[in-house]
Amino acid sequence: MFSRYKKPQIQGAKPIGAPAAAPAQAAGPKAAPDAAPSKPLSARKPAPAPAAAAPADKDLKRRERIEELKTEMHHRLLDNLNLSAVEKADAAALRAEIVSITTEELAEMGVVLGREDRKTLNDELFDEVTGLGPLEPLLKDDSVNDILVNGPHNIYIERNGKLQKSDIRFKDERHLLRIIDKIVSAVGRRVDESNPYVDARLKDGSRFNAMVPPVAVDGSLVSIRKFKKEKLGVDDLVRFGAFTEEMATYLQAAGACRLNIIVSGGTGSGKTTTLNALSSFIGPTERVLTIEDTAELQLQQDHVGRMESRPPNVEGKGAVTQRDCLRNALRMRPDRIIVGETRGEEVIDMLQAMNTGHDGSMTTIHANSARDAVSRLENMIAMAGIEMPIKAVRAQIASAVNLIVQASRLQDGSRRMVSISEVTGMEGEVITMQEIFRYERLGLEPDGTIIGRFTATGIRSHYADRFKAWGYDLPSSIYEPAGGR
Repeated sequence: MFSRYKKPQIQGAKPIGAPAAAPAQAAGPKAAPDAAPSKPLSARKPAPAPAAAAPADKDLKRRERIEELKTEMHHRLLDNLNLSAVEKADAAALRAEIVSITTEELAEMGVVLGREDRKTLNDELFDEVTGLGPLEPLLKDDSVNDILVNGPHNIYIERNGKLQKSDIRFKDERHLLRIIDKIVSAVGRRVDESNPYVDARLKDGSRFNAMVPPVAVDGSLVSIRKFKKEKLGVDDLVRFGAFTEEMATYLQAAGACRLNIIVSGGTGSGKTTTLNALSSFIGPTERVLTIEDTAELQLQQDHVGRMESRPPNVEGKGAVTQRDCLRNALRMRPDRIIVGETRGEEVIDMLQAMNTGHDGSMTTIHANSARDAVSRLENMIAMAGIEMPIKAVRAQIASAVNLIVQASRLQDGSRRMVSISEVTGMEGEVITMQEIFRYERLGLEPDGTIIGRFTATGIRSHYADRFKAWGYDLPSSIYEPAGGR
């Protein structure tokens, strides 16, 4: 399957990591008894030390040794593999070929590895050839949500909402840059000194962002937001404690009755997950169009048209913005439009869509509270260069937006729907709002876990009559503070 050729052996050349040559011995089965056999990596004696080396030091030296061998073996693999056949190859066949080449090359180098070290080397070489090198184990780990690289030797991951340092590392900055280039070149992009930052999407849908020197001072910065393969529904979020059944009942009525909803929150607060769950309340007969910078939404309907914006090419041409997509979406007979994240001039078209017959549309926005979300909308309109009196801007927002759902990632790593607020209209030049549900923090456990409860505020929904007209006659008990947990 793979065409291979052997490099001519240069006389006197010594491969990286090869042990010193042993004295020449007579060929044949009866070698001199005092000939020093090649020892496994794990069996070699460390340099003399005044005291026993700490396990951490031994492990570090072992890892450094593996990295040296991996670098050399990777160069040799590039010389021995037919790279044009790699992408089309069966994974098992390719892995077997890598193992075969590695075995031959290690024998030629005179290096013998223990079983565990050999497996580690082969696995990492496979990841280098077919994937993203050191990042592959993290991408395959379903418990990891975010991968954050601060230079080649500092890699952090997020698990359960909390950051922790990983023991995975790149060999050096060149190694890290090679992996970055591999990612961006696969999607027709480039990153270098003249264009030092890039956004891209990995094959599995994960969102990738990188910034390289000289803008990144201490080494290239990489951020990967992993794409969740499982679709979390409302029942799942209730079970995880993101909100209560009473809140779910209210949101079901709001979604089915075509209220325009904004999901607000900070980075990593669960906005996209919440939006995915809310989409389950959209009727199966409705046509939904989604618009995103990076396709992450996993809507739970069949009739969904998905659009993704496109950055300019290396010549600075060919860009397709979210606003371009939104304008075209309005000509495609949508019942609802869902924008993955509103953060620029597309806010104008989004609000107009909500105001012109596309009730039930949804989007997310970066903000710390419902009131901040309204201010953000005002600021985005101003930054878009639309010259409108502030009262007219706020009237447009008050008319378009019905509901703001505030998501938050708390200090213990948990994600909660901390507020559900309704936009009720205008009083003078002020947009009026009322909070229906909130999350109350009551204390802190010794282990740092937040103690809290969800509760209604006691205010009846401004849209209660609309709910009833659509067949959702919600019991008054869900608005009672005693009904919260």
